Amino acid sequence: MTNAAKRLIPIWLRQYPLPALPTDLVAGLVVGVLVIPQSLGYAVLAGLPPVYGLYAAIVPVMVYAWIGSSNVQAVGPVAITAIMTASALHAYADQGAQQYALMASLLALMVGALLWIAGWLKLGWIMQFISRGVSAGFISGAAVLIFVSQLKYLTDIPVAGNSLVGYISSMIKYAQQLHSLTLLIGVAAFSLLVANRYASQWVWRSWLSVSYAKWAERLFPLILLISALLLSSVLHWSAAGVATIGAIPQGLPSFTLPYTPDLREALNLWPTAGLMALIVFVSSSSVASNYARLRGEIFDANRELTGLGLANLAGGFFQSFAVAGGFSRTAINADSGAKTPLASLVTIIVMIAALIAFGTALAPLPYAILGATIMASIIGLIDIATFKSAWQRDRLDAASFIAAFIGVLIFGLNTGLVIGLMVSFASLILQSSQPHVAVVGQLAGTGHFRNINRHDVITYHNLVMLRIDESLFFGNSESVHRHVIQATKKYAEAKEIILIMAAVNHIDLTAQEMLITLNRELAAQNKRLHFSFIKGPVMDIIEHTPLISKLSGQVYLSNMDAVNALKDI
Repeated sequence: MTNAAKRLIPIWLRQYPLPALPTDLVAGLVVGVLVIPQSLGYAVLAGLPPVYGLYAAIVPVMVYAWIGSSNVQAVGPVAITAIMTASALHAYADQGAQQYALMASLLALMVGALLWIAGWLKLGWIMQFISRGVSAGFISGAAVLIFVSQLKYLTDIPVAGNSLVGYISSMIKYAQQLHSLTLLIGVAAFSLLVANRYASQWVWRSWLSVSYAKWAERLFPLILLISALLLSSVLHWSAAGVATIGAIPQGLPSFTLPYTPDLREALNLWPTAGLMALIVFVSSSSVASNYARLRGEIFDANRELTGLGLANLAGGFFQSFAVAGGFSRTAINADSGAKTPLASLVTIIVMIAALIAFGTALAPLPYAILGATIMASIIGLIDIATFKSAWQRDRLDAASFIAAFIGVLIFGLNTGLVIGLMVSFASLILQSSQPHVAVVGQLAGTGHFRNINRHDVITYHNLVMLRIDESLFFGNSESVHRHVIQATKKYAEAKEIILIMAAVNHIDLTAQEMLITLNRELAAQNKRLHFSFIKGPVMDIIEHTPLISKLSGQVYLSNMDAVNALKDI
């Protein structure tokens, strides 16, 4: 095989383990069958005809399986990208279904381009700057919006808007349009799905073995869908005023050039595309890295960016809206025994079969069933556990969660995410601006130095040692200066002031000027300033600056050297 062919064929396929074939086939079939109603529902959530959910589960899935970083992640339409698509294109809803679909494909193309460029620039490290509080708060807020938005399918009330206030006000305004039979169908389906998902120990495990109960729980949404189709056909729900999805167009998604926007439209969409790209990467990489860790595999964030980017780029030309790694479908894929991306290719075959063979059969399906399916599945994304954990362990992260969550509910997805990010960065700045500075002493009989407030240590009357536990920069230099001055006042008899720099990885110009000023102020009080344990890269920066050349004291290689030289002076 030539080198070019090797580059085109993924390593998992070139080195495919044949014993994994049966489990991959089973996992692909299971995922394909079980996510059909979910895919239809997510397309509706995005404001598109249901068939676009199946389109989004074909070409993008194939591209990610070929290029993506995870062996088991199941990419496809997900709730977050669906509602962000609907939110971004809300203003275009009255331009017709075809125009709206082209705009959705354009948005997928823009998201894919940003992700691919980020992968090419190797920006995978950016994931670490999105705190757990922000991502969990955003997803939780979006889950609430998704839940409320689906009420229009359970009630036939034209609920609209991009925030909780908008949804509730429109529901109140048009409450008289409530359709009783639709509500009955939707509430019944929702109740059954919630019971199946959250009360399986009573619904299934009280009379089935654990393995059979697990499969019963997974298959129940599909059984409910089939039952609803039969009841709708027999009882003529459509004639009674229940909205149904109608016949799904048969055939595969075709190559279609996305809509070409004018400058104003492009400027309106790029910020949303950027936020969508960020959320797609964060959510997908969270799932992929978690399963890579569980399976003992290597996760490559930059390859994940490239895979997601090309998947969305390709999907944009084949009638797809933006896709991401799905929490639930990936869990089903892994639990069903998937070992390689071949399982995703099998899922594609199931989707193609659904498009070719079942388009007419799905026509009587009520929208209320799709709405109930999404509402039941979205509850699990409201991450109360993370908020409780943050509140107990890290109030700043809890604040980021609250900011993102409330921001999404009040101002919508894009503004809510920006608010969460701003609070998160403000928390980071706050933490950095208040570095921990500890007065330390020597542990008896050792060369170790510890905080005098935490350990029984030896101190010396003529010197005070302060350990700075943060790099020094413009944001915290004044705080460090204040800590040092306070320590010199508290230990007024100490003439030798030693700053332990072991945790300092950088000293910027502002911090250097602060230390020069500090040195001058201490010298005016007949005190000397010393440094110990300066790292090599930091010393390279400051070695030939006035900070060292005009230092009243000395620079010591270790804390012990400083103590031995100064304690008897």
